[in-house]
Amino acid sequence: MITSLRISQLYVLDQDQALDFYVGTLGLEVGDDMELGFMRWLTVKTPDGRHVLLERPGPPSMDEATAEQVRDLVTKGAAGGHLFFITEDAQAMYERLVERGVDITDEPTARPYGLDFGLRDPFGNHIRVTELADVPTSQV
Repeated sequence: MITSLRISQLYVLDQDQALDFYVGTLGLEVGDDMELGFMRWLTVKTPDGRHVLLERPGPPSMDEATAEQVRDLVTKGAAGGHLFFITEDAQAMYERLVERGVDITDEPTARPYGLDFGLRDPFGNHIRVTELADVPTSQV
């Protein structure tokens, strides 16, 4: 039986730029940063310990021809992943990210589940940030 999820994965084209965005801009922490020879294993983590692998397309998970196709799709924003973060103050976070020049896709909007907005990382990956409303789980 599965009991939890520890690592999610996103494709990024430049791991140093991704690290700057996810740690320097969004405020996550570095999880793992290991050079394995065949790849750099780089994760960032949320305060509750969930990790996101920031992976460059390429070996060992795919051959170079496939990696080139994936890089092309990532560049176009067509192969981006999705992350959904929770915050205690969505409006304040939105304002900080606007000041930092982040690509905002949706301004904060009140929804049945809370205040929510969208953005993209430098590689086209989609991110939602939500301040959850105090509603019963059955209504979300």
